[in-house]
Amino acid sequence: MSIAVLAPLLAEIPIGFRLPVVVLEMVLGIIVGPQVLGLARPDGLLGWFGGTLGLAALFFMAGMELDLERVRGRPILLAALGWVISIALGVCAAALLNILYFIHAPVMVAVALSTTAMGTLLPILRDSGDLETQFGRFVLAVGAVGEFGPVVAVSLLFTSEYSEWLQIGFILALVAITFLLALAALRLRPPKVLELFSRTLHSSAQLPVRVSILLIAVLFVLSETFGLDAVLGAFAAGMIMGLATRGEGGKPLRQKIDAVGFGFLMPFFFVTSGMKFDLGGLLESTKSLLLVPLFLILFLIVRGVPVFLYRSDITKRDLLPFALYSATALPMVVAITDIGVRTGRMQTDIAAGLVGAAMLSVLLFPAIAGALSSKRERNVS
Repeated sequence: MSIAVLAPLLAEIPIGFRLPVVVLEMVLGIIVGPQVLGLARPDGLLGWFGGTLGLAALFFMAGMELDLERVRGRPILLAALGWVISIALGVCAAALLNILYFIHAPVMVAVALSTTAMGTLLPILRDSGDLETQFGRFVLAVGAVGEFGPVVAVSLLFTSEYSEWLQIGFILALVAITFLLALAALRLRPPKVLELFSRTLHSSAQLPVRVSILLIAVLFVLSETFGLDAVLGAFAAGMIMGLATRGEGGKPLRQKIDAVGFGFLMPFFFVTSGMKFDLGGLLESTKSLLLVPLFLILFLIVRGVPVFLYRSDITKRDLLPFALYSATALPMVVAITDIGVRTGRMQTDIAAGLVGAAMLSVLLFPAIAGALSSKRERNVS
């Protein structure tokens, strides 16, 4: 909790650019963890908070941020097509690295390379004034698909508890349950229930917040029971709450959920992820050190190449900033590598290389994109 307070304070230090809070949380986690000072270990209750509750909160908030209404139409279609191209490029790159014996988890690496950090980009676009522009809508669409696609891929590709047909049946069952709950959240709003929620939202009962947390728990456990990755249930719960709280009427509840997620649960995930980060293995292994710049370049290639789809929709000067924003990845990469290491599907050195490259992408790509955008605006003026 000290790190959760210290990280945003350090982010306010004027050093020419703003350090992302999640990067600072991970760096401080590395420092206090067993790899450096040894003040804390990511096990026991702390490990459960970071590995279960924090992970659930991360995917829940990602689901809440998935505003399809804002990006419907051409932005979401191009983003979906771009993600398909990205996953194909990621598979090719990961397969080549696997043949060269650089990595041994090609599918998970390919999925990790296809991610985009929408949660990281939202405040950046909001501060720059691009959020409500056409450029911002296209970036939001890319971010939405760059989070949704990998979540579904991880859940479907890396679960094998039941037979194939039974697995498909469970997936369809979870989709049906999610659809019915979303429909109920949108359509079934009896006045008495709405009045009860409104009255208790600002009382000690906090009933709507408790209902939100119950929804996460139900779908999280249900997804796990079905043999799917539990994060899919958390993501589905976030989508339902996002639909239910759209508009000004849902703003107070969204603010309270943001406070619980970003202010309490998610810092545990990133701090404990820093504690788990294999810094010693990364520094001692030449291969791991080489993987960091290699993965950083691959992030830009895999997520940046589909920018050619937008040549008729955004200006030529915006193409490079768009590619850099699309290639910004950290939260989803951390989550995917955490799942990979925990399930034995990914080695720690590969995970460390991916996370290190993702941290650099968050530090470098938005800053370069912002500088290019500022230069573009100065030229225009």
